[in-house]
Amino acid sequence: MDDPFELEEEAPGTRFLLFPQSPFRTAEPVPELIEISAPPGSIGPGPSGPRMYAVNPRGKTIPFGAIVPGPNGPGMYLPPWHGQTHPPPEPDEDGHFTHILPGDPAFEAAHLFAAAHFTLDVWEEYFGHPIPWHFARDYDRLELSLLPGLDNAHIGWGFLETGGTSEHGGEYRAYSLNFDVVAHEIGHAIIYSIAGMPVSEDVPGEYYGFHESAADMVAIIASLHFGSVVEELLESTRGNLYTFNQLNRFAELAGNAQIRMAANTRTLQEFSRGWSSEHDLSEPLTGAMFDILVDIFHERLLVHGLITPEMEDLSDQLEETPYYGDVMQALFDARYALDPEGFRLALLEARDFLGAYLAAAWGMLEAGNLTYAAVETALLAVDRATTGGAFQTIIEGNFRMRGIGLVQAGPRLAEADEASHAHSVRTRVPEG
Repeated sequence: MDDPFELEEEAPGTRFLLFPQSPFRTAEPVPELIEISAPPGSIGPGPSGPRMYAVNPRGKTIPFGAIVPGPNGPGMYLPPWHGQTHPPPEPDEDGHFTHILPGDPAFEAAHLFAAAHFTLDVWEEYFGHPIPWHFARDYDRLELSLLPGLDNAHIGWGFLETGGTSEHGGEYRAYSLNFDVVAHEIGHAIIYSIAGMPVSEDVPGEYYGFHESAADMVAIIASLHFGSVVEELLESTRGNLYTFNQLNRFAELAGNAQIRMAANTRTLQEFSRGWSSEHDLSEPLTGAMFDILVDIFHERLLVHGLITPEMEDLSDQLEETPYYGDVMQALFDARYALDPEGFRLALLEARDFLGAYLAAAWGMLEAGNLTYAAVETALLAVDRATTGGAFQTIIEGNFRMRGIGLVQAGPRLAEADEASHAHSVRTRVPEG
């Protein structure tokens, strides 16, 4: 993406209904009409397209990626699914899927397909080219599989499989209906393709933390491509993005339950003696990225005259103090009321700047020597090449505030458990 603000005439795409955020957070969730890049008529029953296809198996009990017995000894259980399937959603006479509504047994497969395809579309636009699958050696397309008995969602060699959880009052809640969860897994696939798979267990621990952070950023940036998310975000915060809001909740399942937050205060110094969870380890990097997004948003508001230099300076001074909320919220309320549309455009500009920067920076990284400091170096190089260093101070300041570039994460302190990606189906590669 050479110019984040260049508008191009887009060919019509295939339409779906998609929940931009978890449908379980409200009593009556409303799906949003979206288009994926594939033109009408190119997506068949399943849904099924050139890059991916969805399958809702009957009688499947073993998740893909598991090690199972075989004629030549134990091996990975991999797609395609050869058994029976539930009736797939089919396109209407115009090639769209908007007639597949929530409550329809076929909606879950349609939603999973649309969420995965939409996320890939967003990021291929930022990269400026198609992103090949990291498993392209063996598969041309990604199989999107529904497995209700799986309390997880994971991407692996040729598949993205989603289950669900019944931890909230015994009600089954499908991960396939949670856009953040699906986008996060597509994020892992993007990083595996762009930066490479871990070549051995000797890759820096920060590689695994980076993976989680990058997958979170893939989901955050993609979610900001929904009009309803941007509108609700700004209406509820009035542009004060450091408040507790929809954007910095991941995989929200009910009420105030969330897996982790992008707006956090974690630093890399907390992990200098070692770490146990790559999800925790990712938080300093994700926090730095979220702060960069907010700071670029403030810069765009300033450029457009929507806030004053004094207001921006005050925000920086009060950040992480107990006075920030009371003082800054009143100022944002007043400024937002004057020009809500201007605030929306500034947020979209910040979104696209960061999306384009991340895509270019990730393309400079290699799995074998990937550290958080290397991410900063790549971002600064992109900034110099793109704007002559317009955001250098923002990038450096936020990375230093998180301790990145000052310390490195120590060794893993405990054996990787089932929640880790280090020895999970995500990184398991079958013998060629």
